[in-house]
Amino acid sequence: MWTRRGVGLSGLGVAARATAAGQDRFVLLQEWFARLARVSEVTDPLLRPGTGLMAFGSFAFSKTSSVPSRLVVPRVMLGLTEDSAWLTVASSTPIGSPAAALDLLDVISTVPAGVQAEPRLSAVQDVVPGHVGPDDFLDAVAGGVDHIRAGSVEKLVLGRDVLVRFAGPAPVAQAVDTLSSHYSDCWTYSLEGLFGATPEMLIQVLDGTARARVLAGTLDREEGRLRGDALAKAEFLADPKQRHEHDLAIRSLTETLGPLVSGLNAPPEPFVLELPNVWHLASDVHAGIAPRVDGSRPGALDLVDVVHPTAAVCGTPRERAGELIRDLEDTDRGRFAGPVGWVDAHGNGEFGIALRGGVVEPGLGTAPDQDAVRVWAGCGIVDASEPESELKETDAKMRPMLGALGALPATQ
Repeated sequence: MWTRRGVGLSGLGVAARATAAGQDRFVLLQEWFARLARVSEVTDPLLRPGTGLMAFGSFAFSKTSSVPSRLVVPRVMLGLTEDSAWLTVASSTPIGSPAAALDLLDVISTVPAGVQAEPRLSAVQDVVPGHVGPDDFLDAVAGGVDHIRAGSVEKLVLGRDVLVRFAGPAPVAQAVDTLSSHYSDCWTYSLEGLFGATPEMLIQVLDGTARARVLAGTLDREEGRLRGDALAKAEFLADPKQRHEHDLAIRSLTETLGPLVSGLNAPPEPFVLELPNVWHLASDVHAGIAPRVDGSRPGALDLVDVVHPTAAVCGTPRERAGELIRDLEDTDRGRFAGPVGWVDAHGNGEFGIALRGGVVEPGLGTAPDQDAVRVWAGCGIVDASEPESELKETDAKMRPMLGALGALPATQ
């Protein structure tokens, strides 16, 4: 699923699915989806973004990740906008035939039982450090600052994780519902165990126009409560460390996106995106998509392949930053901070960055038949970064997921 403010796309079942790994994961999955589109018979009277053949997708953050990236075509997909709704059915049998009708009923009939069978949020057993514990994170930040001061990189984005362990299956549906209602300005996503509510749009392509929402620079809302919102916001906007981090993220996106678009518009000043847990420096960028030599235009997956990973989740320069992240974190991020969203057969799509989320880890609860959810949070590291302050920032960024999972009061 992919929704914001009550509108978006939700799917049921799997009609087709493909996975890929490595540096070419975007290209391989795009080629698979293009082949599927060529052999599919599509009836689409609406011809609008998200109708007809479409797929949900999520991708590993790193080209070295062992976690597969994936595209999933749902058997049934519901689309909602402010003024309309549509239903798309994908089947290997002719639409309208008795077999297709039975197939559709089979998908729909499994949903209520599956949702109701989920445990209540009180099923949390404990919260324990993950691959990158607090001390590991402090060491990583200190090491990252050393590399920055030595001139190896300008910025790094480093993360840490915790495991929320349950007495049974992870309560994904309830957590997604909580995130959607408490963080309505974010894009709520859920696909094959990966779920969350991201405030950052990596790239959106709708009818030939590309848009992105770039976030870099963070302030815990507790600072506003302590010092007063007006003062805290003014100081946040003027903070050289925060502005430097944001400027690097904007530059990263516009430099990589530039050759594929025309009329690129990036505002000179960021605005403050106010979320319940944190404030972010944010900039909305938009541009027209430039045609290729053959007259075709790059689609959403083409642009995702080019712009990921941005400085907002990796660093600058990104190749060296990626190497240092792998060294300093010493773990596989999997799909954390990777692109997540949807694409249709016409190249339209929306891909956010898998932040403020987690991934279900079957069997990692307090017993072999119990689940855990691995929750990640990261911070942009620049020359002025202080390890303890960055650790506190990860606490603030984990609040949405921990609250939604019942590991914290949902209002925190």
